[in-house]
Amino acid sequence: MTSVILEPTKTNNDQYLQNLVEQNKAKVSAEFLNDLRSSAVTEIQNLKLPHRRDEEWQFTDLSELLETNFQTAQNVELSTEALNPFILPEASASRLVFVNGYYAANLSDISALPDGVFVGNLSELAAHSQKTEFVKYLAQQKGDVFTTLNTTGLSDAAVIWANPEVVVETPIHLLFLTIISKTASFTQPRILVVAERNSKLNLVENYGAVAKNCSDVPRNLPYFTNAVSEIYLEENAEINHTRIQRESGDGLQIARSAIIQSRDSRYTCNDINFGGKLSRHQLDIYQKGEQTETNLYGLTLLGREQTSDTHSAIYLNHPYGTTNQLHKCIVDDAAHAVFNGKVFVPKPAQMTNAAQLNRNLLLSPKARVNTKPELQITADNVKCSHGATVSQLEADELFYLRSRGLTEENAKHLLLDAFAAEILDKIPLKSLRQRLSQCVACRTFD
Repeated sequence: MTSVILEPTKTNNDQYLQNLVEQNKAKVSAEFLNDLRSSAVTEIQNLKLPHRRDEEWQFTDLSELLETNFQTAQNVELSTEALNPFILPEASASRLVFVNGYYAANLSDISALPDGVFVGNLSELAAHSQKTEFVKYLAQQKGDVFTTLNTTGLSDAAVIWANPEVVVETPIHLLFLTIISKTASFTQPRILVVAERNSKLNLVENYGAVAKNCSDVPRNLPYFTNAVSEIYLEENAEINHTRIQRESGDGLQIARSAIIQSRDSRYTCNDINFGGKLSRHQLDIYQKGEQTETNLYGLTLLGREQTSDTHSAIYLNHPYGTTNQLHKCIVDDAAHAVFNGKVFVPKPAQMTNAAQLNRNLLLSPKARVNTKPELQITADNVKCSHGATVSQLEADELFYLRSRGLTEENAKHLLLDAFAAEILDKIPLKSLRQRLSQCVACRTFD
């Protein structure tokens, strides 16, 4: 029997999108954001929600999202005790916390940060000297329906602004938590990071859910997170960005990260996706000057009926750029992983060195992966490579480990740990590496 995927009609699609926009109107925003919001409301009238007939979304089914009536999340207080499992020791006094999309000043602590860097939310920025400059950077990414939807409801944001020559060694932790409830809630986190000339930042962007036990267990309590991050690196700036998506087993997340790199800047992203029933991360890199360095490392771990979609695009427009991308997926049960990575190398981008690789491990007969690494090259003096592998655990490797006295189960998990460690070891925070390694062990031993 052939299954048929029923797509929403354009009328239903438009109405659903309009309902989400209407939800945003109830949220109060700062006066200087009104023009941005009004412009986004106008823009979104010409956009539509994607479906599987769109090439970029052909492997990602949004039907559950479109069938759920989401309501704007309520401002709920969270106790310090409930926050403790999410605190990183290295960033215990350099964190911003948002609960259900609302800034939680009582849970935030930036006392360990040096002068020369602003870390706070929009209300705190309103009295800051960088307010005028801030508007020039915010909401410059357009054309994408979910990004525009986020801007229609823009009322607050996490803001990091490093002045020229400022080196911040202390990691900055941006923590976005959802309190799971019986009401299907809807939040739209927003992040703006500006690293001015010769500055350096270490950033952790963390999404999670508050639950009594492990949040991975589905409880039929869906919620939707629509997140947008805009990160600007000015000349010779450096950012190490670790992004953790650990939504609950019922969570739905659509996210976009837009990175704008100026001359001689260096950007590294460690993108970890362990949670969410459905997640999609669009990572766009825009090169605005020559001799940039971009490193993208990703790890996706899926089970049950999870779907995780990673789309990336690197737009190189200047010479002497270096990019290196390695994305790994471990897929179990009836889960589905999607990877689509694009690297654009036009004629002006001479002397580019670009490498891209997607490696996938399927642990069950029902696990699926769709992978499509792409290079579009018109420059003639470049060094570029790309590839993808889809495999199971190697029988020879299992046999070798078992011949050394390991059980079959322990041999499998030793290989899985090694597969994941290549990405996790790149995370600069020891406590976070250990925490995520324990998640890998827990999920793969289940």
